[in-house]
Amino acid sequence: MYFALLQHRLIALVRGRLQNGEFTERRLARLTGVSQPHMHNILKGVRVLSPGLADEILRQLNITLVDLLYPAELDHRPAGSAAEQKPAGRGHRSGPPPDKSPEPGSQYSPN
Repeated sequence: MYFALLQHRLIALVRGRLQNGEFTERRLARLTGVSQPHMHNILKGVRVLSPGLADEILRQLNITLVDLLYPAELDHRPAGSAAEQKPAGRGHRSGPPPDKSPEPGSQYSPN
């Protein structure tokens, strides 16, 4: 799964909703803070959809990235993927491990 594929799916979803009459290009442009011609060019593929604008479209239309995935993709993780190698929630922490609390008046040191 690549970001470009999700961008393509988001644009296709927006085009479909435009064709269904849920909103207009002008309204979507106003909601997301860009000009209508710029939005038109993005939807036609003349301009590239930036990650920031993609996020704003997702927010304004109440769409999540999960909505852009096909059902078969929800449980599929390629062998050797980062998600497979590291359990969720096990990144760098700024505080003490969950089972240890620092003593009052002391500072936590991970070493």
